[in-house]
Order: sequence, then structure tokens, then C-alpha cells
Amino acid sequence: MTENVKVWEEDILLPTYGIGKAEKNPMFLEKRVYQGSSGVVYPYPVIEKIEDTCEEKSYHAVYLENEYIKVMILPELGGRVQMAYDKIKNRHFIYYNHVIKPALVGLTGPWISGGIEFNWPQHHRPSTFLPVDYTIERCNDGSAIVWVSERERMFHQKGMAGFTLRPGRAVLEI
Repeated sequence: MTENVKVWEEDILLPTYGIGKAEKNPMFLEKRVYQGSSGVVYPYPVIEKIEDTCEEKSYHAVYLENEYIKVMILPELGGRVQMAYDKIKNRHFIYYNHVIKPALVGLTGPWISGGIEFNWPQHHRPSTFLPVDYTIERCNDGSAIVWVSERERMFHQKGMAGFTLRPGRAVLEI
């Protein structure tokens, strides 16, 4: 008999390069073409500096785990899947970056490699490095869903993703 999916929250420490302060004045950037999309980011603030030093930083992680896979989601960093581990093969099946080191390639500045990021309404969404809301749903069949969502401020859309892990299956449904 398969066991129910485990789901829990835990604070973790990750080596992190900090980011500079957001520009205090709005930046409209209408003429900037950014990776195939408009450079407009208002009303989001723009950050144009990454710190040179690395320090341990605490993040609130949400985990899903069954007999086959273990997944870590970071609501504080855009609701991304930061880690997905295959317990049978004893290896990560998506790139797990053990260090949070932003690069200035996001629409508003900071963006990090690794994991799976979600982009609404466009590529490297403006809030990819900002916290999102999340809830945990336990289902009668033993599965669990972690929902991440935000109300996006540029176009006033709601972006939402549900990560479902079921007992007895080596599949993360998104």
C-alpha cells in the first residue's frame, strides 16, 4: 500500500548574494527591448546592483515528497521549484543551484538560474525574485498540492501554479 504524500514547511539556509536597493523613482523604459518583450516594468521598482559578498540567508521552503521524488518550492523567490530530487536514482532531475546568486537579466533586475521559474505575463516576469502567496491543499486520494500565486501589478493579472504530487507516482504535475 502506498503512503500519503508528505507535505511540510521548513526554514532553510542558503548562501545568498544580496541585491542592491530598488530605484526610488519609477523607471518607464518604454524604448528598451528586452528579450523579445517590452522593457516597461512600471509600477515595479528596478534593481541594478548585485552585492559582491555572499551570506547565509534563511528562506521559507515548502516540500512535497512521496516514495519516488522530493520537491522544494520557494515562495519567497517567485514560487519557483528550487529542487526536485529522484529518490530512486539518487540524483536531482532539474538543476539544483545550491547558491542564490542573482544576475541582472530579469525584467526588473535580479533573476536566478536553476530550478523551474514561472513567467506570467512574460519572459522572466518582473516579480521572479519577489515573494508570492502560497497555500497547501491535501486531497482525499493521499496527494497534496502546493499552490503559488500572485496578483501581477503591470497588467493586473493573476498568475497561479499548482504543484501536485500523488502517492505511487514519480511525476510532479504542474
